[in-house]
Amino acid sequence: MADTFPIKALLPKSGGHQFVLYGDSCSGVAGALHERTFASVNAVLRRLEPQPQFILFPGDEIIGLTTDEASLRAQWRHWFDVEMAWLDRASIPMWHTTGNHTTYDEMSEAVFRDVLGLPANGPAGQEGLAYWVRRGDLLMVFVHTLWSGLGGEGHVETEWLEATLNDHADARYKLVLGHHPVFPVNGYAGTYQREIGHEYAKRFWDILVEAGVLAYCCSHILAFDVQVHRGVLQICTAGAGTAHRMPEGVEYLHCIQAALDEEGLCYQVLDTEGIVRESLQWPPVLAREDRWLSLPHGVGDALWTGPMGADRIIELRLSGRMASDARTPPQTIFSAFGDEGLAPLWLGLRGRRQQLTLILGRDPGRSPYYFFGPDLPPGEDFDLHILLHGGMGPGGVLWRCDGSAAWSSLEAIASAGLERLVWPSCWSVGHGQKGKRDRPFMGESLRLSIAG
Repeated sequence: MADTFPIKALLPKSGGHQFVLYGDSCSGVAGALHERTFASVNAVLRRLEPQPQFILFPGDEIIGLTTDEASLRAQWRHWFDVEMAWLDRASIPMWHTTGNHTTYDEMSEAVFRDVLGLPANGPAGQEGLAYWVRRGDLLMVFVHTLWSGLGGEGHVETEWLEATLNDHADARYKLVLGHHPVFPVNGYAGTYQREIGHEYAKRFWDILVEAGVLAYCCSHILAFDVQVHRGVLQICTAGAGTAHRMPEGVEYLHCIQAALDEEGLCYQVLDTEGIVRESLQWPPVLAREDRWLSLPHGVGDALWTGPMGADRIIELRLSGRMASDARTPPQTIFSAFGDEGLAPLWLGLRGRRQQLTLILGRDPGRSPYYFFGPDLPPGEDFDLHILLHGGMGPGGVLWRCDGSAAWSSLEAIASAGLERLVWPSCWSVGHGQKGKRDRPFMGESLRLSIAG
């Protein structure tokens, strides 16, 4: 049968690391729904050839959330002794983070420490809850985003995290793992409950950026999502078995198989049929200089049409000078449109802040998605590099100052990205699809080039 066929794992170059990342099964109860869904994900993981060198599980293994310590321990026993009995943890180690279903009070934190027996090298009071692991040139730091000593869910310390990363500055690769996202996923936002507390977020991310961390891996929001902020990835995986989705009809049960080497990180996201639903290589491979084309102002035929697709990367370079005073009406930099209907893709400036905005059309009759970037101040020059990545979902609209290495995803309340976009037949530069008076750019010296 097809579902028994081996799945070819992505392999790193010599000296790299090959691993699986998945989270949120909320299981541990015999015969319950999540036992079956978790088993369907594990069945795919077990088909990987070769098997991973290690597994990372960023929280919520069991349903938990009980005041009965005996019941909580029984769930952990069932999860390890029955549901994960197939895994030889001596040859394939598995490292965990705390989660809101597993460490929701002091009793559950004590049970977590006792049952999992994780390294006791964390900050005072969080031994066995927050910790670090070093595998050669790879450092993995596991933070506790629910510490009762700070206030519970959404509260996380940062001093130990910074010190640990500094102590291991020689590590070639650095991953930080925690249960709660730092940035909203699919529009599901809310301090403490859906992300770490907002008073911690900036300092937390500053530490990751300053230490050269590759990615922050989390779960909690029942989705797969990737985005990047100031050059650091946030990878959210919460599809290991919890049957609910955020949102339903878009997200799916999954595990991530990844390889890390001198070329960066590559991964494939596998659903319960073993089908690769999403994939990424990071850093992205950018266009050579000889592939760039300058676009004239006005309306013209598109240089290409057809589906964007998950593997497609389109790059834009835009430069110019803003008008001397703030202009509130929309100003077009670039749009792509057909013979009828609103432009499926519009890039320009909106509002008094003159915020860089991309508007992405959806199905007919549905409101579009909005992606928000930096504000462009009046009277100042700008020189930006835009990346449209079909394989990154809503995180796949990125920007950076031209010449900078640090990409950031535009902010969005969206559950999908460019993967469904079909490039239409016409493009316009400097104004909208209806001609020169349609949302014109009001500054000077607008230049736009494209590669893809």
